[in-house]
Amino acid sequence: MEISTLAMYHCLAFVWYFFVNYSISHVRAEERPSEVSLYGRQWKYLTILNLVLQAVFYGVSFLADVLRLIKKLRCAKCIISSRDLLFSVLAFPVSTFVSVSFWTLYTYNRELVYPKSLDGVIPLWLNHAMHTAILPFAFLEILATPHRYPAKKKGLILLGFVAFLYISWRFNSNTGLQAEKQVNPPLEAKQSLHEC
Repeated sequence: MEISTLAMYHCLAFVWYFFVNYSISHVRAEERPSEVSLYGRQWKYLTILNLVLQAVFYGVSFLADVLRLIKKLRCAKCIISSRDLLFSVLAFPVSTFVSVSFWTLYTYNRELVYPKSLDGVIPLWLNHAMHTAILPFAFLEILATPHRYPAKKKGLILLGFVAFLYISWRFNSNTGLQAEKQVNPPLEAKQSLHEC
């Protein structure tokens, strides 16, 4: 694909994710159902973290394209290698996990991940922007942009480290786990084990 076309695609994707993040941040808290706890606000949800990650990724991709267009190849090389690492280690795996796990649990029992009471708070289009549209964007990125992938061992270590950080933050008793219910009901078993 031509660099100018890629730049336009990455710019549009960045604007889309920026808009989705903006829309989520303006969902009114007073309409929040009782099932949605306050601790950590929306940052405790992997879906929200993924949307921010996608916005950062597409911003970096757009910057790399612009640098290539204006012939700043030395700077572009560094940004491109960062973009490739970010995509292969975080952006693609996390977006795939969020989409597949959300819709699998939603199909099994929607109350586990998205209680019916949220329908009145979060519009349907925003739910699909958070959980459905991320997967086609990720696959389109694979097809549209050639990436250099890190060694399998390095990629898995980095992904494992980030997953460990997220899980540690979520389950650490100092982060308010004792003071509130878990984010999702499937994880309540961990809380009861933690309290023993």
